[in-house]
Amino acid sequence: MNTALTIAGSDSSGGAGIQADLKTMTACGVFAMSAITALTAQNTTGVRGVLGVDPQFLALQIDAVFEDIPPDAVKIGMVADPDTAAAIADRLSHWNAANIVVDPVAVATSGSALSTSDAYEAVKKLLFPMAAVITPNIPEAQLISGLNISSDKDMEKAALSIAEKYGCAVLCKGGHSVSDANDVLADTNGDLRWFNGQRINNPNTHGTGCTLSSAIAAGLAKGMALPDAIASAKDYISGALAAMLDLGHGSGPLDHGFDINSRFTK
Repeated sequence: MNTALTIAGSDSSGGAGIQADLKTMTACGVFAMSAITALTAQNTTGVRGVLGVDPQFLALQIDAVFEDIPPDAVKIGMVADPDTAAAIADRLSHWNAANIVVDPVAVATSGSALSTSDAYEAVKKLLFPMAAVITPNIPEAQLISGLNISSDKDMEKAALSIAEKYGCAVLCKGGHSVSDANDVLADTNGDLRWFNGQRINNPNTHGTGCTLSSAIAAGLAKGMALPDAIASAKDYISGALAAMLDLGHGSGPLDHGFDINSRFTK
């Protein structure tokens, strides 16, 4: 079986972060491993607290995985501080890690901050150049590129700008109402490719970014070319959303539902 490592934060509600990554990778047919960057106290409505893991201990987690079960792909999610970014970059460089997917998460779906500005700068400087692809949504792409995005052409321009600056492919996700559920991939050669999708009216969107990036990593781990891994990942997440899960409590669904992966892990 092919293998994949997720380096990310833990989500106590189970729908995003490490928990979503492990379930997604397993559902996509790879052996999933983890190195935890931080503990969070959160649910679908907000983040109550973040407790970062000591960077030296995070490095030990990464080394322990690579020494025994070298991953075929690596997904990187929440990075809470610059020292954590530096530790990840150092160990992945040491182990010559391949097929790195970076989900440049700064804010949870609920709107709560998960990363400091210093940490985000470190992620851009140290981790983006190592990545096979990064997967920003529109707010993240605006933050990284410094460009306003209000159309398909803006998505293309921002993705190309980021790809040129950091030397990695960029999948700019259009799920924040600019381009329905259509995403655009910009590669380091300046080529563009659109991946069309249909917006699904489902409030259970907590963890969708983690899930998509993990599914892409799983595809790369299995030897897929990047466009094929993205297409497969979009099919996976569309199927999860189309299941129309309602895991909220009380009389109705929460603003952001729980775990979109439950359909695939029962």
